Amino acid sequence: MRRTYDFAGHTNLLEHRGAILNLGEATLTYQGQKVQLTRNEHRILQLLMENKGQVVTREALMTYLWETDSYVDDNTLTVNVTRLRRKLEAVGLRGFIVTKKSMGYLVE
Repeated sequence: MRRTYDFAGHTNLLEHRGAILNLGEATLTYQGQKVQLTRNEHRILQLLMENKGQVVTREALMTYLWETDSYVDDNTLTVNVTRLRRKLEAVGLRGFIVTKKSMGYLVE
């Protein structure tokens, strides 16, 4: 006997200010526009959206992204956030990620 399951109701989505992050597809949809995200962009946005309104430190982001004790250049995170911001701005999400100087990043 064959069983079928309906997984359609079990999508993993995070929403903030009309932006919908699909965790299963690594995409962001805003006002009908869909953006493909790299692994790091996806993980940065996921952590920030899961902690919306709270500052996520650079150290926490780096640990979450690279999960290693080996040294990762601090500039690598900056480059990833800059690329992500460009993608967000291209679909109209200007200022979605806010930098808190000497602290980290957040989405408000």
